[in-house]
Amino acid sequence: MANRLRAFQWTMLAMSAAAVSASAEAQSIPNPVLYLTGTEYYMTGGKAFVRYKYDVLNKTAFPAAMFAPAPALPPCGTNTNASRSWVDFYDQRGKRLYGFCALGDSANLGKIWFAVEEGVVPPSYVYIEINDRQTNTKYKSNLADTTL
Repeated sequence: MANRLRAFQWTMLAMSAAAVSASAEAQSIPNPVLYLTGTEYYMTGGKAFVRYKYDVLNKTAFPAAMFAPAPALPPCGTNTNASRSWVDFYDQRGKRLYGFCALGDSANLGKIWFAVEEGVVPPSYVYIEINDRQTNTKYKSNLADTTL
């Protein structure tokens, strides 16, 4: 009887550990899945630009806390309420194109963009990195097209 009880306890312990592991895995944050939603032409400072607009397919997997103001962390320029996580666009070779430091919420990952002057050939592919400055963790996306 004692052996059966001990076997049962070990089985329950193993199942409990597996459940905790699965739960932690389910709570882990994935890399962003980036895709182009469209382009937009606009003028500023007397120059014409093309804005390349993107969305992150799995934006709901990123906790809102990652984009909340983080005044205890270094500012973004003069913005002392920059968010905990910053998002940067890079071309396929790793050259930084543009960034966001105050998105406010993960839903705003659906409204990110970079721009080039009209007539300038954009990079063929881009990716983003979400830099969680509190945990010092970077989440790198896939390469996404710049053409629909």
